[in-house]
Amino acid sequence: MQRTFLITGGAGFIGSHLAARLLEDGHRVVVLDNLSTGRLRNLDRIAAAYPDFRFVQGSVLDELMVDELVHECEVIVHLAAAVGVRLIIEQPLRSFTTNIRGSEVVVEAAHRYRRRILLASTSEIYGKNADVPLRETADRVLGSTAVARWAYSTAKAVDEILSFTYHRERGLASTVVRLFNTVGPRQSPAYGMVIPRLVRQALADEPLTVFGDGLQTRCFCHVTDVVEAFSQLVDVPASHGEVFNVGSTEEISVLDLAQRIIQQTGSSSSIRFIPYEEAYKIGFEDMPRRVPDTSKLHELVGWKPTFDLDQILDEVIAEALAEGATGP
Repeated sequence: MQRTFLITGGAGFIGSHLAARLLEDGHRVVVLDNLSTGRLRNLDRIAAAYPDFRFVQGSVLDELMVDELVHECEVIVHLAAAVGVRLIIEQPLRSFTTNIRGSEVVVEAAHRYRRRILLASTSEIYGKNADVPLRETADRVLGSTAVARWAYSTAKAVDEILSFTYHRERGLASTVVRLFNTVGPRQSPAYGMVIPRLVRQALADEPLTVFGDGLQTRCFCHVTDVVEAFSQLVDVPASHGEVFNVGSTEEISVLDLAQRIIQQTGSSSSIRFIPYEEAYKIGFEDMPRRVPDTSKLHELVGWKPTFDLDQILDEVIAEALAEGATGP
């Protein structure tokens, strides 16, 4: 059955891949993006190939525009948000207000027109909780409200609470998806995205900059697998009012990641360690480990990642080479 999807933030890295998948599946897609971090070139291919695609430049803070677009669409995927550690640290007020008010506008419109909505959240929700693997019911462990990173975590928590309470009290068909380090083609090295940044440094034979001691671990999930999770959850009523982790469970330290990138690119780069207070601002806090438990999603729809880290790195390296990358 053909439906019309609205993707907020759809000119971004994840949104553009989701738009392509939905169009390939025969749906109509409307993308709303203010292009603050999204890029029109991410949409060039689908704009040329699919007459059922439409791009609207605008903000989720524009209540009238959001109202009109939600009214004409049947499913809403809310991806628009301030993204990346660097942006969150450098522009905390913009990040906080955009994430909270933007979600409020979108969720209210979805309720007004009784639309299905999937809301993208983040592993930042868990804060400093290192009791991995992290289940959806895990406690949030946060630091001071004066630290910008925890303000971002709190803003996304408010987004989730909006989704949960609108479902419980007003019957909104909402689902929250918590993303853990999504990577793949079209991801910008800007805003602190670690893999594209390290790959471009390696290809330019520049030192790979590793923040802190590099022993902090992360898991990286290919954007195709993340898009598959969204696609599978859309038509499952049992997902309404629920939250799901989406990410890989293949854990690696940032230092080992840098060494692997040097090996896979054949680079002669060295590794340079940068203290957090030099990379960001005084008071920055990082997490030693962040690994998702994705059993809830697997049990509901059978989802699991299909790309391993070596495949992800090969693809990111190939794209950077095709773009003539010479460093970030």
